[in-house]
Amino acid sequence: MNDLIFAANWKMHYGPEATDAFFDAFLSNYTPETDRSVWFFPPAVSLAATVRRMRGQVDIIAGVQNVHWEPKGAFTGETSVSMAVESGAKAALVGHSERRHVFGETDEETGKKVRAVLDAGITPVFCVGEKIEERKRGAARDVVNRQLSVLDGLDGDTLPEIVIAYEPVWAIGTGLNATPEDAAQMHGEIRTWFEAHGAGGEKCRILYGGSVKPENAASLVAESEINGVLVGGASLDPESWASIVRAGLD
Repeated sequence: MNDLIFAANWKMHYGPEATDAFFDAFLSNYTPETDRSVWFFPPAVSLAATVRRMRGQVDIIAGVQNVHWEPKGAFTGETSVSMAVESGAKAALVGHSERRHVFGETDEETGKKVRAVLDAGITPVFCVGEKIEERKRGAARDVVNRQLSVLDGLDGDTLPEIVIAYEPVWAIGTGLNATPEDAAQMHGEIRTWFEAHGAGGEKCRILYGGSVKPENAASLVAESEINGVLVGGASLDPESWASIVRAGLD
């Protein structure tokens, strides 16, 4: 199975100075491990500061929280993939629930972004997940399959290059989270989708996101179906994040 990925999504927190302060504290509590890597998704204005502070750390990479699929143009406020790469990004979040449900990003747009990121040679972290009302009516699997369907047409060699992040919307920032068993079950469904589209399910890397904390991180990554975690709020505290990154080791 692939090494574990611990991904920190800082959302709209931490400018460059705060990023420096974070890494001062985090790196003093961090020891690299051979079975895991740490991915940071800071705000775009802090990407350069993140790249500078992780220089020399082969197990730490930086990414961007959002990209536009067009290479350039009159798109005020947007970041092209080539700009992100030039700034040091090795990955990009695509389809995060806040992009979908706060900013109105469509399935079609997420598909365009995934392809633009792949074309640039960096890793898309493609977020999927259902809202609470969809789960309650038994539609969680259908929702996730619909979101994954924008990847139709990608071949079996390309699909494993995409990291999937399953983030049930009802568990993000609410203090609620799917049980490790619930998360593993949906991860298994996602692997089935990949297998049906010509990619070996065992090659698919799937993260869980949604109210991950130091208290539950170890039980989540202990599930064989879960290849890591995508963490929001708990990644903002350097000591908390260092603890999560050590999940399963202590």
